[in-house]
Amino acid sequence: MKAMKRLNGKVAIITGGGKGIGFGLARAFAREGADLVITGRNEGRLIEAKKKLESEYCINVLPIAADGADEEAIKRVVAAAVDRFGRIDTLINNAQVSKSGLPLVEHTREDLDLAINSGLYAAFFYMKECYPYLKESKGSVINFASGAGLFGKLGQSSYAAAKEGIRGMSRVAAAEWGPDGVRVNVVCPLAMTESLQDWKENYPDLFAKTIQGIPLGRFADPTEDIGRVCVFLASDDASYVTGETITLQGGSGLRP
Repeated sequence: MKAMKRLNGKVAIITGGGKGIGFGLARAFAREGADLVITGRNEGRLIEAKKKLESEYCINVLPIAADGADEEAIKRVVAAAVDRFGRIDTLINNAQVSKSGLPLVEHTREDLDLAINSGLYAAFFYMKECYPYLKESKGSVINFASGAGLFGKLGQSSYAAAKEGIRGMSRVAAAEWGPDGVRVNVVCPLAMTESLQDWKENYPDLFAKTIQGIPLGRFADPTEDIGRVCVFLASDDASYVTGETITLQGGSGLRP
C-alpha cells in the first residue's frame, strides 16, 4: 500500500519557481503531491520547469510569466491559479532581485528600489491577493528572508533592507491572520544554486573559506534541505507554527 502524500489535493504558488531555490521548492512540493503555480520573468525557463515537474511527479503545473513588482500582473496570476485549480493552499514568496557587493554609501536609490520592488512589494502584493483563498483553505504563507539582514552581511544593504521588511511584514500578518487559521512563516536559506556553483568554480579559495564558516561544512540542497522544511511548514504537521523565522544556514547563523 502506497503511503499518502502529505500535500495531495493542495495547490501552491511558488514565485521564482523556474530555477534555483524556487525550482528546488517546486520539486519538493510536487514530490508530496501538490499541484503548482510557478512564476518568474523568464517564460521559457518556466515552461521547461513545468515539463520536468509534470513528467517526473505526475502533478499539474501552471507556469505564468509575471514581474513581482507589477501589482496588476500579480492579480492576474492569482486569478489564473484559482480559475485553473479552484483553490490556493500555500504561497511561497521566494523570488528576489538585488544588486549585491556594494558598500551602503555606493548604493543608489535605483539599487534600493530594485530590491524593495522585487522583494518586499512583490511579497506584499501576493499576500494581499492570496489572502481570501488562504483564509478559505486555512492555508499558509512561507516568505523568504536572508542571513544578510539577520547578521548584517557586508555589501548587502539593499537586499537586507528588503528581506528584513519582509520579515517584519510576515510577523504582523501572522498576528492578524492567525484568527483566520492562516499561518505565516519565514525561511532564511543558505543553499547551493546555479549561481553559487559558478561562484565556486570562479573563486575556489573564497568558496573554501566560506565553507569553513559553516559548521555542517556544506551549502543546503534546495530540494532536500530547504524544500522539505517548507513542505513541513505547509503541512498539517506545522499547524501550530506561525510567526517564526527559521534559519537554514548549516549552523553558520548560531545565536544565543
